[in-house]
Amino acid sequence: MSEYILTLCYLIASVTFILGLKMLSNPLAARRGNLVAAFGMTIAIFGTIFLYEENGVKLGNYAWIFGGLLVGTVAGALSAKKVKMTAMPEMVSLFNGMGGACAALISAAEFYHIYEAHKATPEMAFADIISVGTYITIAAGAIIGTISYTGSIIAWGKLNGRVKDYSFKGQHIVNMIVLVLVILCAVWAYQSTIATIYLPFLLIGFFAFVYGALFVMPIGGADMPVVISLLNSFTGVAAACGGFLYNNKAMLTGGILVGAAGTLLTILMCKAMNRSLTNVLIGSFGGGNKNKAASGETKAQGNFKEISLADAAMVMAYANKVIIVPGYGLAVAQAQHICHELEKILNDKGVEVIYAIHPVAGRMPGHMNVLLAEADVSYEKLMEMEHANDEFKTTDVVLILGANDVVNPAAKNDPSSPIYGMPILEVEQAKTVIVNKRSMKPGYAGIENDLFFQPKTSMLFGDAKKVLQDLCAEVKNV
Repeated sequence: MSEYILTLCYLIASVTFILGLKMLSNPLAARRGNLVAAFGMTIAIFGTIFLYEENGVKLGNYAWIFGGLLVGTVAGALSAKKVKMTAMPEMVSLFNGMGGACAALISAAEFYHIYEAHKATPEMAFADIISVGTYITIAAGAIIGTISYTGSIIAWGKLNGRVKDYSFKGQHIVNMIVLVLVILCAVWAYQSTIATIYLPFLLIGFFAFVYGALFVMPIGGADMPVVISLLNSFTGVAAACGGFLYNNKAMLTGGILVGAAGTLLTILMCKAMNRSLTNVLIGSFGGGNKNKAASGETKAQGNFKEISLADAAMVMAYANKVIIVPGYGLAVAQAQHICHELEKILNDKGVEVIYAIHPVAGRMPGHMNVLLAEADVSYEKLMEMEHANDEFKTTDVVLILGANDVVNPAAKNDPSSPIYGMPILEVEQAKTVIVNKRSMKPGYAGIENDLFFQPKTSMLFGDAKKVLQDLCAEVKNV
């Protein structure tokens, strides 16, 4: 009887995962969708703990199980409560890495169980114990999960500045050699006997660990949103392998959904940057350019002009339409709430205010959408790049808050630029462009921005939060 109830629990969980993912496509229902999926996962977890049986024996070890659940719940809740919006991409990478590690450990545990069950016959070949399909599932879960873990940890380190971009001549060849070694060790392990299988299986984990690090290390900062999405899909595939392994419908459904969603998001991110995935993984966009910018090798662009707070307030207060372009600088300053306040003040003066969102603005997909949603900005005010580019021609003022690479005209005008061909927000079509930055330093990709030196562009230097607070006060007095 308990077996049927457990199957029902997994079915309910699978349905809630699908419904939750569907609801995430609408920002107004996204929070509810998250809760629905979490509810389904809770049913699956407790159903497994209390109802799962193997040969008439239940799980047991409840002290360890609930101890782990308690530690994980407290750690996760505290992390989610304390994390700043600027650190959200780092937390996503870190948690994704933990998911990859869990999937890899599931495969390692299953391998250990098989080994323990047959160690009395050390001469027996591993290939005679399990089918090719089962072994591929175990090996794939271990390899993909380990790559996702180490890659996500490196991505986490790069996002918070602890790890620098690193590459060497011929690194991609080395990467391919390491990947081939992973596959060869997997084949070797399957052909080994019980007595000799430990070494090749450990080497699988070692080379997969090394490959995960080498795989992410050379990728430049501007490509990190794509890499995060790709690693997320890896974790989903590794979890799906665990679902196949244990015939667990909930794990299988969740893994497939995460893997498919991550893959589709990766494709969309590549499309938004007009680059192929191969180019992202090999091109190292943003890595070498940062070094160039740091050493002063960027070309001289000419003079830029500044605008005072009073003049900026005057221009915006008497405009018919203002488009705000948020970027990572807005997140760093935690200025989303005061930005919403400026929007309301301008609305009271009869000014139409909308937000233009680039798909890869910030440090992860959807970063700006989440940031503005936190400040209760109406979703109807958020405009995607394609629609925003049609609006700039009839816009009086564009206010750029900490965005850089996503508004750089070099993507259209300079074939020698690393971002050439990348779709951008065409803010230069507006009548007036006001750019808020702390300094004239290049953005995350390390590329100088031609926009800052154009005649219709004015620079408004300072911390975004302080500038917006002062701007609010000035607009009120106009």
